[in-house]
Amino acid sequence: MSLWPLQVFDPKLGFSILERKLPHWSQAGTVCFITWRTLDSIPKSVLNCWHADRDEWLRRHGINPKADDWKIQVSKLEPRLQGEFVRSFSDRWHRSLDACHGACVLKRPELSQIVSDSLLKFDGERYELTDFVVMPNHVHLLAAFVSEEGMLDQCEGWKHYQAVKLNRELGLSGRFWQQDGFDHLVRSVEQFEALRHYIATNPAKARLQTGEFRHYSTDLSRSAS
Repeated sequence: MSLWPLQVFDPKLGFSILERKLPHWSQAGTVCFITWRTLDSIPKSVLNCWHADRDEWLRRHGINPKADDWKIQVSKLEPRLQGEFVRSFSDRWHRSLDACHGACVLKRPELSQIVSDSLLKFDGERYELTDFVVMPNHVHLLAAFVSEEGMLDQCEGWKHYQAVKLNRELGLSGRFWQQDGFDHLVRSVEQFEALRHYIATNPAKARLQTGEFRHYSTDLSRSAS
């Protein structure tokens, strides 16, 4: 399978909005920025405050935060307000992750290797993976999938496999990852490059030392040839 050249989101092409706990936008072949996190990665008090502030912002701008399509409504706001929303809530959410709350077991190289190996196992077959970073309590990645259903199915597969192996190593059982992650279809080449930079520099922003994270990046010029 090859999805080269990788594409950014095009609203003129077919896409799906898949409903789970959160709505997930998906478009076959389009690069997606995906994040998932450990259960203890954001304290409940921090998360409750984030949700309350986000819901209040949405209400102030005429959007019902309980509506299934609130993300679509945000995408229809003027660019200035969309930018304000991202800066206020998406960026804040990721900063909370980088504060490294929780046990941060993925600082251990043998555990981050489990996550890394599973991400790379079917690269080029089920998906095209360009970048990822395994942080102490979360994972960021950029990937494209051959079908609109493939993104969520693959993410569930990754997380289940990783949870089983990580729990075995830790002598634990039950859920390891938070159920729903964050995903965002990449809208432009400039945004794609910015997200690649974000992934590459995420460990330094979190003040991690060598060995406390695992970073991977594809040479796109070689992959596309």
